[in-house]
Amino acid sequence: MKKINAYFREAYNELVHKVTWPSFGQLQSSAVVVMIASVIMSLVIFAMDLTFRHVMTFIYEFLY
Repeated sequence: MKKINAYFREAYNELVHKVTWPSFGQLQSSAVVVMIASVIMSLVIFAMDLTFRHVMTFIYEFLY
């Protein structure tokens, strides 16, 4: 039981005194970067899916 209490004490101490938390402005800028990257990745995946669909449709129409 002493080990568990020591663990929680150390974890709390580290979170409160040793961790550098980002400011609200840094969080906002990071969120914007993540949103832009997500939109770009979704557009790339959409383009790949659309291209693959058209290629497969062409192949199936050509074969049959």
